[in-house]
Amino acid sequence: MNRRLAALATAHGVSTWYEDWRHRSVEVAPDTVVGVLGLLGVDATSPAAIADALAAARAVDKAALPPTVVLTHGATRALPGPAVVTLEDGGRRAVDGELPGDLPLGWHRLACAGREVTLVVVPRRLPVPPRTWGWMLQLYALTSEHSWAMGDLGDLAEFTGWAGANGAGLVLLNPLHAVGPSHPVAASPYSPASRRFVNPLYLRVGATAAYRAADPATRAIVDALRPDRGDLIDYDEVWAAKRHALELLHPYAQPVDLAADPALASFATWCALAERHGNDWRAWPAELHHPDSPAVAEQRRLLADRVAFHAWLQRLCDEQLDAVTAAARSTGMPVGVVHDLAVGIDPGGADGWQLADVLAQGVRVGAPPDDFNQLGQDWGLAAWRPDRLAATGYAAYRDMLRRTLRHAGGLRVDHVAGLWRLWWVPPGAGAAEGTYVRYDAEAMLGILALEAYRAGAVVVGEDLGTVQPAVTRGLRGRNMLGSTVLWFARDDDGDFVAPSRWPRNALATISTHDLPTAPGFLAGEHVRVRDELKLLSTDTAVERARAAEERDRLLAMLRAEGLLPAADPPPDDEEAVVAMHAALAASPTRLLGVSLYDVLGEVRQPNMPGTVDEYPNWRLPLPASVAQIRTDPRVARIAALLSEARPRPARPPQA
Repeated sequence: MNRRLAALATAHGVSTWYEDWRHRSVEVAPDTVVGVLGLLGVDATSPAAIADALAAARAVDKAALPPTVVLTHGATRALPGPAVVTLEDGGRRAVDGELPGDLPLGWHRLACAGREVTLVVVPRRLPVPPRTWGWMLQLYALTSEHSWAMGDLGDLAEFTGWAGANGAGLVLLNPLHAVGPSHPVAASPYSPASRRFVNPLYLRVGATAAYRAADPATRAIVDALRPDRGDLIDYDEVWAAKRHALELLHPYAQPVDLAADPALASFATWCALAERHGNDWRAWPAELHHPDSPAVAEQRRLLADRVAFHAWLQRLCDEQLDAVTAAARSTGMPVGVVHDLAVGIDPGGADGWQLADVLAQGVRVGAPPDDFNQLGQDWGLAAWRPDRLAATGYAAYRDMLRRTLRHAGGLRVDHVAGLWRLWWVPPGAGAAEGTYVRYDAEAMLGILALEAYRAGAVVVGEDLGTVQPAVTRGLRGRNMLGSTVLWFARDDDGDFVAPSRWPRNALATISTHDLPTAPGFLAGEHVRVRDELKLLSTDTAVERARAAEERDRLLAMLRAEGLLPAADPPPDDEEAVVAMHAALAASPTRLLGVSLYDVLGEVRQPNMPGTVDEYPNWRLPLPASVAQIRTDPRVARIAALLSEARPRPARPPQA
């Protein structure tokens, strides 16, 4: 690596080497560094360009104010001179050469040395999360007599009320982020069109005020559109039916004031344009590529009815999510509904269009090679530009968090290490030909803490796999939780460790949506299906033997902990699943998450990494309806087990 190029990369937070999963140092190819610098607006394509860019980077006054100042409450910060702080509430405060530690939490403006920048005062830490347990739910997988062939927000409200009344303190969801309105409908909740708005597929049509206001004939037509439940969820069929039904009901709705929410107006405009031109704005006519262009303004006028329709759908989502929150509160859940924040967005989607100015155009987020993905991972997601976030006062990041937290008692942050650094793959490169780009973790984590604090929400970071120690320290220092998964809780010899040794500050689960279910693990289903799909890198017999050995190691740990009888005969799978949940209950972790797939005996995992259409990813319904779940003795047994381990405090008597 050229010394000047390496210095330029360091100045802009681009890694020239990284440590792989084997803890070996890997040098990044110079072409990759040049390509990633280009995505940051830095020309490094020639020695002269590198020299000029490096000189410009070194000329930046390190003592000057950065474009955004993040200050932890209680801390002070030196300034280059006297300053005036304009507080969030409009008050003004003069300071002399130093920001004091008693500034209120919030978003302020700082004027100093001839500049005015954003000042964010963030909490030192969040309140300590409660000790409780709850259900992990892929919402689409629920079904009931009222929902349309997939789970909806009405099902969620009913399930949440029942869960809270039966000892659960939280319900953890898959991401409910919006997808594009055109067919085919995206199945993965982790490749959304927008992380700021909600997927209207989850609406319960019959729970809308417009349905109640409609005449009987219209309601009859709407009712007849309801699709039948199938063996797999057909998102295109469900969306076609719901969209038609909601279009019939829209004339009975109260209009949405788009002027009151410009971001919603812009999102609804994108939806209207996507219906006409497809879900990827990059394939639209060039004059529509920028949301503020005259051509877009003209289309917004011509498509006013469709813009109003999509804005109304978002208002319905808000109303039905409010009902879910009310159901959680009515039962005294100590946490409530925990929403999931995907790591990125589809670059061709609504956020890619609306927020293009703060995104790195052309980058694809992924992960470097590891033992399971030896060619690296390309998730095809867009990434924030760290310099543009800072220059714009982190407004887009803040607003995304606020919209997600409006209906949340907690937030799970997928791939939370991305607040520190992300693996960027430049255009034309393979997944392994990327490098890490550094973010301002103090700002990213501090702003997350501020918005979660204001929402009264707990934060869970998905920090599985190889993460830097700074990630674990950063989460722990702010009373945010990490993640512990039974399958990964092993020592250096591969043996499962006792649950008493699991970390306290975590959400503990048996599995995840990308891993085998508990019954699937015991039955070796993960080997069978990967063999069928040609995903195994070794001989099938070897993989089966490895799976059998892992099962034996797991049962040995459960016996050693007194969670299974020590003597023969071997336990049946149902008893082993109960013992796994007893292991969760015996751990010191603050939050425990239980998957309905595990409890109901489902051997198929929700998502099979490495597949697209070869496996029914995100399309598997639960084997029981909401009504059946409420009366299932397996569910009752697990709920009783965990409620005894994590009892809820008695609620004060109502006045």
